[in-house]
Amino acid sequence: MTQVQKVSVALTPEFIALLKDAVGTGEYTSASEVIRDALRQWKLRRSISGLGAEELRQSWEEGIASGKGQFKSIEGIRKEAHRRARRAARAAT
Repeated sequence: MTQVQKVSVALTPEFIALLKDAVGTGEYTSASEVIRDALRQWKLRRSISGLGAEELRQSWEEGIASGKGQFKSIEGIRKEAHRRARRAARAAT
């Protein structure tokens, strides 16, 4: 059986109203269930954002390791982006 520990949490009137509404409409059976669901979502969001940072770091390292880039300026990158966007727009029609 899961060990449960009680904690005290202070909430703003806005959050109290949302919590009561969620229980009152039957979306949740108790205030504790609302809080547990919120914490699960928070935990998931944190794990996803951490994963994104690691993927970004890996992509950055791969880019550096791949050697010198083909564009010498931000203007060159911008022109290439516009060219690709026009090509994609034509292909979509």
